[in-house]
Amino acid sequence: MPDPIKTRIDLLRRQLEEHNWRYYVLDDPIISDSEYDRLLRELESLEAAYPQYYDPDSPTQRVGGAIQAGFTTVAHKEPLYSLANAFNTEELAAFDRRVRTLTGLEQVEYVVELKIDGVAVSLIYEQGLFKQGATRGDGVIGENISANLRTIRSLPLRLACHDNGALPLLEVRAEVFMPKTAFVQLNERREQAGKPVFANPRNAAAGSLRQLDAKVTAGRSLDLFVYGTGAVDGLNIPSHWEWLQWLKEQGFKINPHNKLVRGIEAAIEYCLAWQERRQELSYLTDGLVIKVNDLQLQQELGATAKNPRWAIAYKFPAEQAETILKEIVVTVGRTGVLTPTALFDPPVQLAGTVVSRAVLHNEDIIKARDIRIGDVVRVEKAGDIIPEVVGSIPAQRTGHERPFEMPKLCPACGAGVIRLPGEVARRCPNASCPARLRESLLHFGSRGAMDIQGLGPAVVDQLLEKGLVANVADLYELTESQLVGLPRLGEKSAANLIAAIENSKNNSLAKLLFALGIRYVGATAARALAEHFGHMNALIAASRKELLAVAGVGNKIATSIWNFFHEQRNLETIERLAAVGVKMVTGDSAEPEILKKLAGLSFVLTGTLDAFTRTEAKAAIEDRGGIVTNSISRQTDFLVVGKNPGSKLKQAQTVGTTLLTESEFRQMLAE
Repeated sequence: MPDPIKTRIDLLRRQLEEHNWRYYVLDDPIISDSEYDRLLRELESLEAAYPQYYDPDSPTQRVGGAIQAGFTTVAHKEPLYSLANAFNTEELAAFDRRVRTLTGLEQVEYVVELKIDGVAVSLIYEQGLFKQGATRGDGVIGENISANLRTIRSLPLRLACHDNGALPLLEVRAEVFMPKTAFVQLNERREQAGKPVFANPRNAAAGSLRQLDAKVTAGRSLDLFVYGTGAVDGLNIPSHWEWLQWLKEQGFKINPHNKLVRGIEAAIEYCLAWQERRQELSYLTDGLVIKVNDLQLQQELGATAKNPRWAIAYKFPAEQAETILKEIVVTVGRTGVLTPTALFDPPVQLAGTVVSRAVLHNEDIIKARDIRIGDVVRVEKAGDIIPEVVGSIPAQRTGHERPFEMPKLCPACGAGVIRLPGEVARRCPNASCPARLRESLLHFGSRGAMDIQGLGPAVVDQLLEKGLVANVADLYELTESQLVGLPRLGEKSAANLIAAIENSKNNSLAKLLFALGIRYVGATAARALAEHFGHMNALIAASRKELLAVAGVGNKIATSIWNFFHEQRNLETIERLAAVGVKMVTGDSAEPEILKKLAGLSFVLTGTLDAFTRTEAKAAIEDRGGIVTNSISRQTDFLVVGKNPGSKLKQAQTVGTTLLTESEFRQMLAE
């Protein structure tokens, strides 16, 4: 008789594998996050109770295991060639002429693919099961990073062909990348922690894949696209395009913008179109790759010592601008980190926006790039996202430029700044520093936290100037009469702000935990903590071991949480918040009704919204039970359309997705 426990474990694994595939590959989930978490917890419980059924390919193993001593080297089944580059359309035409001359064809069929700016890897599958993954290395020998690759949710551990005549061997080529939003969030966390920031998403992805602790990799939100095959045993498919379709059927994530064209003219047209559209993507691309489609022709064309003759990469031109760095100002964040920022005159236009300033991060970067006040500097957007000073132009110096030095005293409170061992940042150690308090108040009232509408920078500055608040708990003791006398705050504005503060008492425990500004605890970790403990008191009393049991909480986050709740001033703040009625438990009479409003509905966002950042809009939908995905499908219920919408608008119109203006979207949230 079959063991019912083993049967249940196998069923849960298959179900979770399918839901991972639908969520991370298709962007088309069919169950809620809470239902997925319930299935995962059940599987984790059964695997813990019945270790004889351990399987390294189980969905529970994607969080990383024991720390590795180092990376071993492995030989690729077939070489991973790098590509020759073309920087203009004339070079693409010359590539096509060479191909046609060598093959004797008048016109060649090509596959054109976005060139993802990430890290190339080789994936080995045996009998349809993932066995090994390696970096490109020198193209012949790479490093075994299998444990880290397993943490990427879009990488299938078991292929569809495993259940019916699996291939003995399949070598797959993929590009691992870090989405733009994940890159921004990672750098924000590193900057707050006083660590060096990554220069761009590609470097961040590379650094994440080479972590000896796979749990670190698991927390970096990496993704991948598969773009081809190496060695294959047991299957013969005649064209690259057909291989891509077959790989998609097996569960691999294939870029949806790949295109099959006839002739180089069509390929060039597609490249130039994406040169204008690349800002629409949620990930970084630095060009497109053009490949001969016919695999027999590829074999005939062969390769040089370094590059295949049947493919070429068209590289987008680098977008930089020159301007004068007029001044460097230093600001103090809520964790006390001092951040230097460059001010430009004149402002420059990059990647579709006007840039007047750029964060310089820390003094080590300023010195390494030899950046001085008054310099002519080169500016670009790192990963087309964040304005960055690439370097100065010493040849244009006049002698009036001034080297920059970080202040020895906090510019806000005058306290002596410190630089902790192992950190690149300097910090103000004064917990009562007005600049730290200002940033804490703004964070506390932000839309992703307690969502106190009207508590913007101008109002916070006035509250601090008048001495009305010295702690976030003081917000709940404000009165209308205190506010009416402040500049630009009339009776109606004052009443609205008091009402918003009062309404914030009913926010979820997750929002409160995020609002408190615990170091390393973002919105996702706050939600996981709230669901796990259910009550603020239970979280306060939790040991480090109990904290580590929460999904997504590692040693660093657990230590930060434990330290936060063992600081007397923080406990006093929480007691004051509880005393005025701020909710300290998960769930209340109003929240389930809010959560039901958008339950089961799928949203996609495009363009720029006036009242929301992309993160805030996503949080507003998810707080009401909705789902936000990155791409349009027939299962998408609504497309929220902001200013300058991208290609998603046309896709939505094609499949009949309901369109929402920002006004209609805000009305839906309000209802």
